Amino acid sequence: MAGLLVLAAAGFTAVTTELLPSGLLPEISRELGVQESAVGSLTAVYAAVIVFTALPLSRLLAGRVPRKTLLITTVFAFALSNVLLALSLNLAVAIAARLLGGVAHGLLWSSMAPYVARIVPAHSVGRAMAIVFSGNSIALAVGAPLGTMMGAVLSWRSSFLVLAGVAALLALVAVWLLPAAADGGRGARPSLRRALAVPGVVAVATAWPLLLLGHFALFTYIAPFLLSAGLPANATGMSLSVIGVASLAGIWIAGITADSHPRRSLLAAVALFLTAFALLPLLGGSGAGAFTLLALWGTAFGAIGIYNQAAILRAGGDHRDAANSLTVVTIQLGIAVGAAYGALAFTTTGPGLVPLAAAVPVAAALAIIAASRKNGYPAGPRERGR
Repeated sequence: MAGLLVLAAAGFTAVTTELLPSGLLPEISRELGVQESAVGSLTAVYAAVIVFTALPLSRLLAGRVPRKTLLITTVFAFALSNVLLALSLNLAVAIAARLLGGVAHGLLWSSMAPYVARIVPAHSVGRAMAIVFSGNSIALAVGAPLGTMMGAVLSWRSSFLVLAGVAALLALVAVWLLPAAADGGRGARPSLRRALAVPGVVAVATAWPLLLLGHFALFTYIAPFLLSAGLPANATGMSLSVIGVASLAGIWIAGITADSHPRRSLLAAVALFLTAFALLPLLGGSGAGAFTLLALWGTAFGAIGIYNQAAILRAGGDHRDAANSLTVVTIQLGIAVGAAYGALAFTTTGPGLVPLAAAVPVAAALAIIAASRKNGYPAGPRERGR
């Protein structure tokens, strides 16, 4: 349990590192003397380097570096990345710092789930993933908003220095609390070709990014949607917190059901996700309607991540390391494409219909999950009556 909590804290650090520049964009822009659109590249390069380095670096380091050592090194890299960003005097140095953070992010998520699967019993993987992934939702609900507030009160550099200190301390604690993986990280090198040949891997590696594509298509433009629905400007911050807190409830639910009823639970969560998006244009004009649907959205989204993470590890089998690294890349693509897709919907249909556009990839993912009964998303032990 101590090791799982350390990993949850690592996830919190990674996601807060990823999101924080967006909340401090005006302050960074003003101090570095560049346009806000240029500062936006700090987020773009972070995602791009994950896409291009996660798979090759995971394959290169597999079998050469023990899993525990690799995880601790990535957390130290987050600390170094945030220190460099806090001390940067121009945009070029800031981008270099973010490139380092992106490399660490890709390696962390490529190695974390397979590591968890090796330190807990097979029947507890879903519950363990729920504990680890809670750090993501806490970062969304608390970490990024708190860092943004600190940056406004003190300075944006202070926010990143504090985050760097947290990462450095966490890495030291990890040396003590993280157990060694069963194979020590010295097994066979992951083969993407063999992982893709395993039935079910492609289904999970496609459906999961589609769900994230839909999520970020609306999440990126939640502020203009709420304004167009008639809600006040201060509703945006509260909305993000509602989604983040509700996702913790979804993670808790998934932790209970991911090992026993994974298929039915995921289908129900995605159906809830789709329903929330479909109803937002109709009921999002009132505070009660909007926040109720946002809470359902957050609950479903939190649960979906746990179910899919457990699904890719099960589907990957002996090639789960490569299969998991593949989803790290496709997820980042889904996030990037989601933001672009949301922008297209925003400009062509207006902010009020962005939720309906976001519902389209979610519906496609639901169809893939429903069709992948045998391999990608099979029934769990209790669903089979065992």
